[in-house]
Order: sequence, then structure tokens, then C-alpha cells
Amino acid sequence: MEPWAAELVWIVVASFVVSFVLAFGVGANDVANSFGTSVGARALTLRNACILATVFEVAGAVLIGYKVSETMRKGILDVSLYENAEKELMLGSLAALGGSAIWNLLATFLRLPISGTHTIVGATIGFSLVARGAQGVNWMTFGKIVGSWFLSPLLSGVISVCIFLIVRMLVLRRPEPLEPGLRSLPFFYGFTILINVFSVVHDGPKLMYLDRIPIWGVVLISVGAGLLVAICIQLFLVPRLRRQIKEASQLPSPEVSKGPTPAISMEKLNQELTAPAAGRQGATTYAFNGDSSGNGYIGATNLQVPKDQTVVATGKAHGGALPGNTSQLPLIAPLDARKNSNVLPIAAAKELRELSRPEQPEVSRLFSALQVMTASFGSFAHGGNDVSNAIGPLIAVWLIFMEGSVAQKAETPLYILFYGGLGISVGLWVWGRRVIKTIGEDLTQLTPSSGFTIELGAAFTVLFASKIGLPVSTTHCKVGSVVFVGWARSTRAGVDWKVFRNIIIAWLVTVPFAAGASAGLMAIFRAVAL
Repeated sequence: MEPWAAELVWIVVASFVVSFVLAFGVGANDVANSFGTSVGARALTLRNACILATVFEVAGAVLIGYKVSETMRKGILDVSLYENAEKELMLGSLAALGGSAIWNLLATFLRLPISGTHTIVGATIGFSLVARGAQGVNWMTFGKIVGSWFLSPLLSGVISVCIFLIVRMLVLRRPEPLEPGLRSLPFFYGFTILINVFSVVHDGPKLMYLDRIPIWGVVLISVGAGLLVAICIQLFLVPRLRRQIKEASQLPSPEVSKGPTPAISMEKLNQELTAPAAGRQGATTYAFNGDSSGNGYIGATNLQVPKDQTVVATGKAHGGALPGNTSQLPLIAPLDARKNSNVLPIAAAKELRELSRPEQPEVSRLFSALQVMTASFGSFAHGGNDVSNAIGPLIAVWLIFMEGSVAQKAETPLYILFYGGLGISVGLWVWGRRVIKTIGEDLTQLTPSSGFTIELGAAFTVLFASKIGLPVSTTHCKVGSVVFVGWARSTRAGVDWKVFRNIIIAWLVTVPFAAGASAGLMAIFRAVAL
């Protein structure tokens, strides 16, 4: 095929249009992974989140997105099978873009946070099966990608939980958490900048000559940037935050209630627990005195144990009536608590108390400032990973058109990466709030401290994968971190498992749906254009 062939211009134009629609869908859906937790924790308004996302998504796409785009356009397919059939490969890439765009827009309409990586991989395999059958797919590369789908939420969740436990031990559980939190800020900011700079400079884009910097130079630049930021935070931001928090300490916080249990009142919990079970003999009676001191369990002044329940006592049994001393209070283990909503064990009441325990206003304010940084970090990582997923087929179409060969030897053009970042930003501004609500509000209750650990762990996982050229799912990383931290923060009661189930179903449906849509489009293109 001749380079710049006039008869193929319509494929190039159509690919640019459809890829922008796909980038729009990715922005409306996947960017929620970067800023959903910040908006849900009230650290950022939706407008400010969109502004930051526009800047950092484009920056991530241009600076670190080139490696993943090469995997998406040449790693999954055996492009040598399309020698002397360049037009067919271009049509296949257009079909992949179309199939991915259809599923992305549909999932966003349904408010389901799907994976852009899943979608484009499934669509690429779909057109290849129509064009070349099973031999057209590089199954080894596909297997690694599939493995990363399961590994990424687990790895991201574990990293986020480790960071959360460190924050809880060093800051949240201290009697006066403000000063320990202020002392930790320079470290968190410096570490975030160090990782970001390393990911950009190490083996960076050849067009920017960053690939010529030796490893010792990369380490020196990264550590220097991290130390410089940490010093600036210590000298300027920490005193300012300390002054602002102390000035606002006398004012009620609009974001965090100062009551003992803002989400679940003692009166409502008392009513729920004392409600009689219809049609049952010896209904359970609980009467709470509202005292939650001691070992953390709610003290009971009058407690009767029905015959169909098991008493797990911590001391000597006292028959049916038990004293109100919390140190002697047993745990009531209903045999069928799930089916009988009127029976709630004392252990479940403790879980609800843990879930509704407020974060101190000064701590929330402290981590809100830090969460803006980690949200931008996550958006940068997302731009490097998922922008490339969205426009990988477009890059393939453009390079084949420009070179006249399926080999695609040229570097990934920065202007196409910028184009993809722009499309993603438009999608977020226009339609992004739908999935932001699912990630940031519906799945679990978030606070600025837990949101910070979720974002930092997920972004670290995505950046590491992007640097080794593995297109992991940003959605999987963020959802895995949200679930792990929500569980660690307040036990199983801290996660809405119905929402999580719906997300898992959407993940399972994504690959076959995108593959089917792409295969259908490819069959039409083969019948009409070849």
C-alpha cells in the first residue's frame, strides 16, 4: 500500500471521529476512578475535580502513555498476518473503536464503572476473530492482560490498606491527631512527587529525549524533586494549615458532624432493636442505655435472650437476664439474622458504630488538602494508562496510513495522545458525574483520610503497570482499593455489597459485549468496503 493513499482517507477521518467518541465515553466513565473518591469525601467540588482532571489526564497521556499504546496496537494482535492487507487492519481498528465506544456510553448511562482496558482488548479480539480467526490473536499477551485484571484490584487493595493502617496508627488513633498529621504531610507529598517524577523520567518518551537519562540520573532527579517539595510543604503549607485549622476550630464543620454517631442515632438504633418480631414467641428485647464506653460495645440495661439464639458469653452465665456491665456483656449470635431484620446482634451494632464514627474536623481538613494532591496523582496515572487504551487503534490507523505498512515503526505521535486526552476531558465535563457518584458515594462511606489512601495505592499500582507496558484496569485498581479500605475501616458493614456485585457483573459482561459489537462492525465492513 502506498503511504497517504487517497482512497483510505475516509477510514482515517472516521477513526478520528469515533475515537473522540470513545475518549468521551472513557472520560465520562473511567475518570470517575481518579476523582470519584475526592468528590465523595468532599475534598473537591465536581467543578474543581474536572479542572484538575483536564490538566493531569492530558499530561499523563502525553508523558507516559506511549508504552501502553504500543502494547494495545501491536502486542495483542499478530500484525504480520495483515501484510498486504493494510486496509483490512485499518477497518478492524475502526471496528474496535466503534465497539468500545458503544459499550462505554451504554455503561456510563447505566452508571456502571467499567474498565476501558477490558473494553478495548475485547473489541480488538472481536474484529481479529472475524478477520483472521483464533490465529490472529497473540494469546500469550492476552493471557498476561487477563491475569492483570485479577491481580490489579488485589495488589491495589493491599497497598491501599497498608497505607491506611499506617495513617490510622500514626495519625487517626492518636489522642491529638492534628500535630502528627501535620508532621506527616511533607513525607506524603514528597513521596507522591518522587513516584510521579520517576515514572515520567525513567525510560521516558524518545521524542523528549528522556530515554537518554541514565538510571542514576533518574533516581537523583526523582529524589531531589521529592525532597524539594517536602521542604516547601514543611516551610509554607504546614504553618498555613496549622493556622487555618486552629482559627476554624471554634466553628462547626459543614462537612463532618461533631455528634457521637452522625449516621446512626441511638434512638433509631434502639427502635430497630426493640421492635417485636411478628409471629414469633419470646421476641427479643434490647434496651440500651446509650453508654458506649469501656470496650466499645453498647451497654444494655435489659437484655432477654430468646430460645432460638446462641449466647457466647465472656464470663459467667446469668440465665436470661444479663447485667449492664459492658465488660461482661455477651455477644448475641442469631441463627437466622439475615432473614429476620428485627434481630440484630450486639456485634452488628458495634460494626454500625465503627462505620458511623466521625473523623475529627481538623483531621478531615488536613487530609482534604492532601487528597487534592493524590487525586491529581491518580489522574496523571490514569491518563498514562487509559488514554492509550482509548486511542491505541487510532494510532494504528494513522501510522499505517502514514507509512503504508502494518509494521508501524514510527513512535507514537504526541499530538494524537494529546487528542485523546482532550476527548477524555470533554467526556468528564459533560457526563462524568454519573459514575463519580457510584465510586465516591454509593460503594462505601468515604472520609478524606480513607480517600487519600485509596487514591495513593491505586495510582501507585497503575503507574507501575504503565511503566512496564502492562495495560491494567484503572477501574479494577480503584474499586479494589475502595472495597479493601472500606472493609478495613469498618468491617464488612462498611461496603455496599449489592453495588459491588453489580460492578462485578459489568466487568464480566464487558469483554464479550465489546468483542461482539466489534465483530459485528467488522463483518459489516468486510461485506461493504473490502
